Amino acid sequence: MSKILSPRLSEASALKTRLATALLLALAYSAVTASAQVSSTQIDAIFASLKSSNTPGAAVLVVRNGRPVFRRGYGVTDLRTLRPIDAKTNFRLASFTKQFTAMCIMLLARDGKLHYDDHLTDFFPEFPAYGKSITVRNLLNHTSGLEDYGELLMKQYPDTPPEKVPQILDAGVLKLLEQQTSGKFAPGTKWEYSNSGYAVLAMIVEKVSGRPFGQFLHERIFVPLKMKTTLAYEKGKNEVPHRAYGHSKNDGAWRETDQSPTSAVLGDGGIYSSLDDLAKWDRALRDHTLLSEAEMRPALTPVQPTDAPSKLDDRAVSYGFGWFLDPYQGHKRMSHDGGTIGFRTTIQRFPDDKLTVIVLANRTDIDPEELALKLADLYLGAKP
Repeated sequence: MSKILSPRLSEASALKTRLATALLLALAYSAVTASAQVSSTQIDAIFASLKSSNTPGAAVLVVRNGRPVFRRGYGVTDLRTLRPIDAKTNFRLASFTKQFTAMCIMLLARDGKLHYDDHLTDFFPEFPAYGKSITVRNLLNHTSGLEDYGELLMKQYPDTPPEKVPQILDAGVLKLLEQQTSGKFAPGTKWEYSNSGYAVLAMIVEKVSGRPFGQFLHERIFVPLKMKTTLAYEKGKNEVPHRAYGHSKNDGAWRETDQSPTSAVLGDGGIYSSLDDLAKWDRALRDHTLLSEAEMRPALTPVQPTDAPSKLDDRAVSYGFGWFLDPYQGHKRMSHDGGTIGFRTTIQRFPDDKLTVIVLANRTDIDPEELALKLADLYLGAKP
């Protein structure tokens, strides 16, 4: 026989259900309103030292729940025009570029034009024998063991001031590596951050697609995402609209330091972009516009070297394809910094929290990641 509840018990049960539901709704509402209460004044306070009408500065973007909620520039694009930095200002991304280079390779893999376990000598048969054991995957996750091309370049000009050393291109990086007889370690055994690997990846994109790397980026990423002013800068071939120039501070005075001998290499750091366009890039990552969630998964899988854990400056790190994957304050994170002569950049994405913070600076005396995380703390509720 079925059990019959008394009216009083039924009312009590219903009341408990309503209270529990109300509590859950209140918690959810408090979480939403906590992030909504982050004010522009709070964010401005973090970047107060960059407010100026005559010094270089930075551009800051916050994307929350799929919507840009803060976009602001601080300082000027250069010391000649004193044009204010804004959401359309294009900065050299430096190593922030690597996620775009990785995306090019992943698109070609999706197209069936290459595989992550293809070897370097499959694309460049003339490459020395040590390339036979270096895979595309090794290049993507910094386990190739390739020599640093910057060091190799400067060895060729031992008595020449850096500003007099001619700029090297991605093809030149490949040639430098072809002059070596071995790598620094056996591929896959260790993790060591490698700009050389990403210059080589750009050359693989050219070889497989039959198109210049910058053109491939334009046609397969920038045009589909309507990133109208983003480009891989090639001096004499194109111009950067709304361009910010890099600066360094020496003896208390600002000096334009925009180009170096390695600034013309595209695969590891040659893209220029703005807050407006990077908001579209962030949306594409969130919505899986270019690659499905499954196709993107290899980029978000940390590499596990066979002989030693991944470390950067004695700090353990996780790295996928063009992304650092270290959590922050218990929050899942995918991020990347960029640093080159005159520029510092960062993207900090917290996918589970639907939060992205981007900071682009045309000066070298600040740490964009540190500033971005202070900003993220306002939304995540984390203690700095």
